[in-house]
Amino acid sequence: MATALLITGTVGSGKTSAAEAAGDLLTAREIPNAVIDVDWLRRCWPSPPGDRFNSAITLRNLRAVTANFVEAGAERIVLAGVIESRSERRAYEETLGLPLSVWRLRVAIPAVHERLARRHRDDPAGLAWHRERSGELERILAAAGVEDALVDVTDETIPQVAEAVLRGWMGS
Repeated sequence: MATALLITGTVGSGKTSAAEAAGDLLTAREIPNAVIDVDWLRRCWPSPPGDRFNSAITLRNLRAVTANFVEAGAERIVLAGVIESRSERRAYEETLGLPLSVWRLRVAIPAVHERLARRHRDDPAGLAWHRERSGELERILAAAGVEDALVDVTDETIPQVAEAVLRGWMGS
């Protein structure tokens, strides 16, 4: 039976990079897998009133994409994304139709700001928004406690993060 892992954390925590690296490690171990960057499933403008981050379309797209990957033989689904509440976690679990493990990456906010400055060096407005959102989202995630495991990755490389998360998720 397929299972799913959601790597979550504030903006700039390395969710997408860690998910991609985890997928590469699974492939190297010959474990059928798929990696989904949830942000791409929600990328639609404008968002409907009351749905700032396009949650409804995200879940519809996630259901379809996950079903396609599982039908194609994926045994491990690795997601990179943000869920901000227990009810949102339940919605993901229902949508996926798979057991879901959630691992939250924690990075010290000064390190997040350094990463964001590199990522948005030519986008001052984007940098300002992401810097503001990073602290806000970190507080939301800490209060929500949706994760099964919390990993401080401030000083870890992406391969180290991916290996630690897979080891914890799969026990190997």
